[in-house]
Amino acid sequence: MAAPIMEFEGVDKFFGDQQVLYDIDLSVDEQEVVVVIGPSGSGKSTLLRCANRLETIRGGEIRLDGRSVVDANVNEIRQQIGMVFQSFNLFPHKTALENVALGPRKIKGLSEEAANEQAHELLDRVGLAAETGSYPGALSGGQQQRVAIARALAMEPRVMLFDEVTSALDPELVGEVLDVIEGLAAEGMTMMLVTHEMGFAREVADRIVLMADGRVVERTEVDTFFDRPETERGQQFLSRLL
Repeated sequence: MAAPIMEFEGVDKFFGDQQVLYDIDLSVDEQEVVVVIGPSGSGKSTLLRCANRLETIRGGEIRLDGRSVVDANVNEIRQQIGMVFQSFNLFPHKTALENVALGPRKIKGLSEEAANEQAHELLDRVGLAAETGSYPGALSGGQQQRVAIARALAMEPRVMLFDEVTSALDPELVGEVLDVIEGLAAEGMTMMLVTHEMGFAREVADRIVLMADGRVVERTEVDTFFDRPETERGQQFLSRLL
C-alpha cells in the first residue's frame, strides 16, 4: 500500500500560551479529498495554515511525500502545497491573466510566453476564458475566487488546500466556485477542504474529519459520517446543521 502523500503526526500548535491544536494525527492519500468540518474555533483553518507553513507548529511533524514540511524550504513547500483562502488576495492592478501568470514567472522562472499560455489554459479550466483581460474590480466575488484557484493551480501543486473559500461570497455565487472544486476532485487532485457547506462536503469528500476544541474527534468515510456518525460529538454537530 502506498504511503500517504501528506501526514500530520502529533501536531501541537500554540498562539502564545494558548494551545489551539492538540496532538493531531491525520493522513491524506494521493487523489483523496479530505473535508475538515467542525464548529467555529475548532482549529480547522489553523491546521491548513500549518500545512503550508503559514503557521509554525510547536510539536509533532508534518510530512509531504515522506519529507518534513517543517524543515523544508518554505518557498518549495508553497509550490507543492497550494492554498486558496476566504479572501481572494488578487493584485488589483493586474489582470486575471497577469495574476495567474505572475507566480510561474517569478518563482518557477517560466518565460512570459509560457506563463501566459498556462494562465490562459487555467482560466479556461475555471470557466473564465472570456475574462483574461479583466481586472479584479470588474469581476464578481465568485469570478475572483476562481482566478485565485487558477493562480494556485499555476504552481502545479501536489496538494491543494481550500479554507472556507465560499464563506465570503453571496449565496448565488457559491455554486460556481464549488463546481470548479468538484471538477478538480474528478480529475484526481489531492485536496483538503475546510467548509461549512455540508451538502457539498457529502458530494465531494472521500473522508470527513470532524474537529472540535483543537482536536480530531472523528475521521471516517463520508457516507458513514452523514448516515451514522461514530461519536456523540459527531451526532451533535450534524443535528445542529441538518
